[in-house]
Amino acid sequence: MKGSIRISEIFGPTVQGEGPLIGHPTVFVRTGGCDYRCRWCDTLYAVLPEFRDEWTLMTSAEILARVEHLAGSEPVLVSLSGGNPAIQPLAPLIALGHRTGYTFALETQGSVAQPWFAALEWLILSPKPPSSGMATDWQALADCVAAAASGPRCAVKVAVFDDDDYAYARLVARRYPALPVYLQVGNPAPLMTHAGPGNEEADVDDLMRRFRWLVDKVAADRWFTATVLPQLHVLAWGNKRGV
Repeated sequence: MKGSIRISEIFGPTVQGEGPLIGHPTVFVRTGGCDYRCRWCDTLYAVLPEFRDEWTLMTSAEILARVEHLAGSEPVLVSLSGGNPAIQPLAPLIALGHRTGYTFALETQGSVAQPWFAALEWLILSPKPPSSGMATDWQALADCVAAAASGPRCAVKVAVFDDDDYAYARLVARRYPALPVYLQVGNPAPLMTHAGPGNEEADVDDLMRRFRWLVDKVAADRWFTATVLPQLHVLAWGNKRGV
């Protein structure tokens, strides 16, 4: 179907678990397909083509109808996630949702810029650090920032697993000093791997140890403009899908 969007899952209402909107009530629209293959990806079911049979082609109207059903027709923040939602034709969905009071936040690694970024309320750029095994296309990231123009509030979020990731986050912050930076503690336990379901239980002690390590680094460096966050949803629900 022309103009259809590949959907992995739609769920909520719940709260956003990370980044600048942490704790904010939202409905998630997770698209299927991604141009990255991060080593520690926790949503491989929305990334790898072997899960394509689990994805559903939906029109913008069908997606919004599902969101309205979940939200009881009350306007709510819609979090567009993936995979990489920037590779999907989301402009009609955003326009349709705006007509009935819905707002939209999109998270992307910043590898594909779209003109409709300017129509979002939030654009969260999450470039992938060295531990991901992916190389950053700095021009593409710059194009994403430029595409946002003066439309959405724009922020940077970087997952930090180790010292190299931390140094990468500092580099991103230096390149984009006008954007708020959110540092997220890395979660090394993916939900699903090539072999099938992973461990749904999170190692909370390990995650909090990582959080304290990251806080100590930020404090020691006097990096007082950064915001350090855990993955709230992982602490609350572990690595379960659809929460």
